[in-house]
Amino acid sequence: MELRVPAYEPAASPRARPAPRSAPVGPVRRVRRVLVVACVLALTPALLSYAVTMLSPSDSSLSIRSVEWLRDHGAAGLVTKVESIYYTLTAPAKGGPQLHALPRVGVASTGAAGASTTAPVVERPAPVQPLGGPPLAGEGVWRATQVGASASDPPLLVTTFRSDPSEYPRLVAGVAWINTSRTTVSLYAGRLEPSVELPYRGSMQAPLPLRHRLLATFNSGFKLADAHGGWALDGHTYAPMREGQATFVRYADGRYDVAAWQGGPSVGANVVFARQNLPLIVSGGLPNPNLGDGPAWGATLGNAIRVWRSGIGIDPRGNLIYAAAPDQTVQSLADVLIHAGAVRAMELDINSYWVSFNSYGRPGGEEPAKLLGETERPATRYLSPDDRDFFAVYLR
Repeated sequence: MELRVPAYEPAASPRARPAPRSAPVGPVRRVRRVLVVACVLALTPALLSYAVTMLSPSDSSLSIRSVEWLRDHGAAGLVTKVESIYYTLTAPAKGGPQLHALPRVGVASTGAAGASTTAPVVERPAPVQPLGGPPLAGEGVWRATQVGASASDPPLLVTTFRSDPSEYPRLVAGVAWINTSRTTVSLYAGRLEPSVELPYRGSMQAPLPLRHRLLATFNSGFKLADAHGGWALDGHTYAPMREGQATFVRYADGRYDVAAWQGGPSVGANVVFARQNLPLIVSGGLPNPNLGDGPAWGATLGNAIRVWRSGIGIDPRGNLIYAAAPDQTVQSLADVLIHAGAVRAMELDINSYWVSFNSYGRPGGEEPAKLLGETERPATRYLSPDDRDFFAVYLR
């Protein structure tokens, strides 16, 4: 039987399909593409700027740096509006339960009972009287910040008291009294503030060679772009002084003042530092009568929003008083400073992220402690480079 093998027949090649024709680009799609390209090109510089800012050295959190970047790039009004809404919604309610104890500050009481019976009392403030009701334990009692500090002539004292026990019984103000005859206060530039050209920004922290005398550090004022005021150091004016604006100043002869500036756009050689921030909030021992004028208090939340606030004042003897408290208006901050003994005072920075007063229990910046524990930044702030300018207090 003969087997037949079927002849191989090559498969027919598939018929080539014509390449699909691209649809003509209509005018709407063409405009859309142009707009997309234009948006990308327009946003590229902003995105690069944001990326550079976020990658640059900083001690601030990513969220804070993002907000600050928005402020600096045309969105200050929007940011302030959002913050105002947030703080209005989270404002404390009046009334509520009373506090039973105050946060402990300092290391040792220096009240009259703690003074030496042999050493004369050279300089020490009277206790701060409670604003209402029976005092809590330690309320208004001044305490030293370092072990072994002189009871008769202390360089630095701190205390706490309820700032408004009748309407806001749970709000606590922290106050520091700085004896200017025993201390030296210095102003230091930060990494980003003041936002002016400086020949040398220094260490941007409390200098290591001086820390054996370091008693405390505390925040400065608003960013210069918001304060619209002057900044001067060692007789040189780096941001022009503004006539009539509140100014914290140290003179070469050792005097300090918190006053409305009347010295022209530049400081003299006798000025060690001068830092301005908005108008005075206390003058002649009384609140500024214009505290209700919102536009006078800059673009950062104005005067009536309850927020963390801080301030610096001077008492009748030329000593300094620093105060900070949560949920304060400009008026209530002025009241706190007056009650603590200030005859003239100015607002410093606001918001819990920027308000800092840290004392050091031992020389060398050892045993750092916050004046009020609710502030966000650590007690070690200013012991490493910081973005903002700040003050340091040293034992003479």
